[in-house]
Parts: sequence; C-alpha cells; structure tokens
Amino acid sequence: MNVEAYLKRMDTSRPVKPDLAALKELQRQHLLHVPFENLDVIRQVPITLDIASFYEKVIGRRRGGFCYELNGLFSTLLKELGFTVRLIAATVAKPDGTWGMNESHAAILAELDRSYLVDVGFGDSARTPVPLDGTPVEDVSGVYRAAKVPEADGLYDLQRAGEDEGWNALYRFSTAPRSLGSFAEACTFNQTSPESHFTRKLLATKATATGRVTISGDQLIETDGDVKSRQPLAPEELEKTLISRLDLSVR
Repeated sequence: MNVEAYLKRMDTSRPVKPDLAALKELQRQHLLHVPFENLDVIRQVPITLDIASFYEKVIGRRRGGFCYELNGLFSTLLKELGFTVRLIAATVAKPDGTWGMNESHAAILAELDRSYLVDVGFGDSARTPVPLDGTPVEDVSGVYRAAKVPEADGLYDLQRAGEDEGWNALYRFSTAPRSLGSFAEACTFNQTSPESHFTRKLLATKATATGRVTISGDQLIETDGDVKSRQPLAPEELEKTLISRLDLSVR
C-alpha cells in the first residue's frame, strides 16, 4: 500500500501521531472523498476479499466500494499509520424491526484512550468515532451512540437519535476480532443473492460538508442540512453524474 497515495485520495496528510484527533480527521476525509457504491455488484464483476485488489480499485482507479472493501482497506491504512485497530462484524437492523443476515457487515474497532467504533462503509452513518462507553457523538448527519446490549458480553448497538427523542438501532456489533476472510460467505451473498439489497439497484453515495449526495437507481438525491431534494436521472445522464457529483470513476 502506498500510504501517501491513499492520503492524497482523501485530501489529507499523514498525521503526526495516531491519536483521536487524527482518527477523526481520517474518518471524516474518507467519507467526504471515497464513495460507498455497488457498481461492480450491478455489473456482476466479482469482488474478492483481497486488500491489494481493494487498493487498486479505490486508489488506483478512484472508485468506491461497499463495507468489506472500504473498511478492509481503511483498517489497513490505520494500522500502517500506527493505530491499533481490528475488523469486527455487525448485523444490520432492517426498517421493519427485524435483522439482516447475521454478522454480514464489516466495521472497525479502534483502541485509543477507550474503544471506538469506526465505520467508513455504511453509507449515511456516523462520521466520527463512536466511543463504546455510551457517550453520544454528533455530526451533520445526526446524533449517535453505542449502547451495550443487556446481558450480552461484547455486544453493542450503534444507535441514531430519532425525531421523537428515542434511539433507533442501525446495527448490532460484536467486539470480537474478525479476519477479512471470515466475511467470504456474506460478501458472496451481498453481491449475488436476489435477497441482497445491493443486487437490486445501483447505489452510490458520498458525504458532503453539509449533507450527502446519492444516486439510487434512477434518482439523484441531495441532502443539505434538513433539506432533501430528488430529481430523476435519464440513463444517458448517469455516467456523467457519477463523475461530476460523486467524483467517482466509472472504470
């Protein structure tokens, strides 16, 4: 891995030391510059769990990816920069209150003054490390916390504050270390199964300073603060919009 090329892709520089301030900067810049996207899934281009392949795609070809690619690659960068991190697994909460495929999402746990959840591969979620002690953190996308699951050792829910002052679970994660290869079955499911939401329509999304820009199917969705707008995209507009609005190569 060429660390300097990776940092340039994120429009940031090598941190002086691996501390919380540096981790916040790296996570924020990654989300602002590297899209979450499923172009290869839609094109039926196989995705293999290999860091060198992820690097060539995301850095070499200026693409994005989904959780295994983005968090797998970012965790490797963090280790190169001196951080103590490991991959962990999470189960995604569905809007209907049920759970997705067990432990099919890859995230990162960082150890600093305390343990922090770090995730650059979940689309619209926390942009800053979330401490596991329950302390809420806030950014332009919402307020988040990690809540320990009662009577369950090493299990936490990543939650976002709702408009009704309650908390909604985004996913449930374990602090147990996982290897990249342990996600092989989930990676295959998410890129091939008709039950996977990644196989149903194109999705590309990237954070902005004040919100987010997303292409979902044939819709361009923009969020700026509390204002959300949608507009249809004609097929011939898709490629140029991916390039111009998400700074995403289509190669």
